[in-house]
Amino acid sequence: MTSRRMAAIAAAFMTIISAPLASAADAPKAITIATEGAYAPWNFTTADGKLDGLEIEIANDLCARMKIKCTIIAQNWDGLIPSLTVGKFDVIMASMFITPKRLETIAFSKPYAVDPSGFAVAKESDLGKLGISNEKFKLEDEAVSKAAIEKLKPLLKGKVVGVQSGTTNLEFVKKYFGDTVEIREYKTTEQHDLDLAAGRVDALFSQQTVLAATLAKPEFADYTVAGPGFVGGIFGLGSGAGMRKEDKALKEMFDTAIDAAIADGTIKRLSEKWVHTDVTPVK
Repeated sequence: MTSRRMAAIAAAFMTIISAPLASAADAPKAITIATEGAYAPWNFTTADGKLDGLEIEIANDLCARMKIKCTIIAQNWDGLIPSLTVGKFDVIMASMFITPKRLETIAFSKPYAVDPSGFAVAKESDLGKLGISNEKFKLEDEAVSKAAIEKLKPLLKGKVVGVQSGTTNLEFVKKYFGDTVEIREYKTTEQHDLDLAAGRVDALFSQQTVLAATLAKPEFADYTVAGPGFVGGIFGLGSGAGMRKEDKALKEMFDTAIDAAIADGTIKRLSEKWVHTDVTPVK
């Protein structure tokens, strides 16, 4: 074997064994995670100013598995991605759907939850009389999901629908019901909840677990989640942890921790505690 060939082999070997070391060196020891803090029961701010909810518990669990120190802060929804990209914090965990559009700007971990979106309306409305359905339509199944949407349109015609601005839920309503309903945008779900209670909107569109938590309050006794839920397509792969594209070691750490939290049932246990249903992603 020539000395030149031996040198090439040695160089290749050093590249192989040094790769994990580079990855380990890139792994952070402490990170800051941003959430909205106004999207109960996924994330919210308590009366004493503390952050709590399903995603807060998931975040703390993942950080413990990764053995890194995590600081969780609140950030307005519309500032989450811009603030992440300029380095204000390191990770977003705010029930943010993994979509192709967002993947153009940031990276995401594997999904840690999949939660269908749907409508909340008055029980005595045409749609409300149908009540909640366990059906979930994947938007990738275009013929089936289109048929379901067309059945809903006459029941919602002329209604005012409240939706949080800057969300995939808003994109869905605009795309599929923009010719049927009047859309009213809100900065937070808390704001559109208040307008529903006051009768200023006829319906809300959001994740079904969020709507269920809202309607459990006494002032919403006359409202119900109604109709099927929608997933996939414009809603992407589910909710994941958003991070900068260059933070590859951090993404690997989150992916590994999420896999472990799904495998040992932690995601299932926490989701049943907070949203009373299992939102574990199905592989």
